[in-house]
Amino acid sequence: MARRSPISTEPPRVYATSTGFCEVFRTDMDNMHLLSFLLTADLTKADECFVSGLQDCVQGSHVFRDWARSWARRTIIQNAIQMLAPRPSQSGTAARSKTVGCNFGRTPEAHAAIVAIVGLEDFERFVFVMSVLEGYSDQDCSVLLGCSRQDVREARTRTLQHLAESAKLRRHSLEDVDRQRQSYHRTASCVT
Repeated sequence: MARRSPISTEPPRVYATSTGFCEVFRTDMDNMHLLSFLLTADLTKADECFVSGLQDCVQGSHVFRDWARSWARRTIIQNAIQMLAPRPSQSGTAARSKTVGCNFGRTPEAHAAIVAIVGLEDFERFVFVMSVLEGYSDQDCSVLLGCSRQDVREARTRTLQHLAESAKLRRHSLEDVDRQRQSYHRTASCVT
């Protein structure tokens, strides 16, 4: 019986391959692109961030296969940080007016949430997406963003307060519209 060499020339299959990363990006494309958009707040930059994330992953990321999806998301985050270089704001304001020209949200509520997040200042938006949506620790956020953990905590607090106030205003506005609509229908039914 022929004896096989104990040394294999094949790479171990525990690592993600280029093909594996392509599959991750293909199957989770919508979510990855939404992550890019939430971070960059710009469709063109989101596209660049998404494509460069794919290229970086495919070109030699030595990561365990089971971690490929989270590594791909982290790569997108790192590319967005590189593109925009978000820094803590000195003004302490958490939002600006921003028009979103596309509809990522599958529901009106999801679309409103996306608009609210994209309207945040860069640093606050990055902190919110990374810590709240992606579940990064304050330490991880501070390392990736090059700031203190206190900067991260303060930005997240400001952002959560701002988003809560925005949601409350939106809810009151919708209730007002609903009351006006009901009043109109009552008036219209009385006239006929």
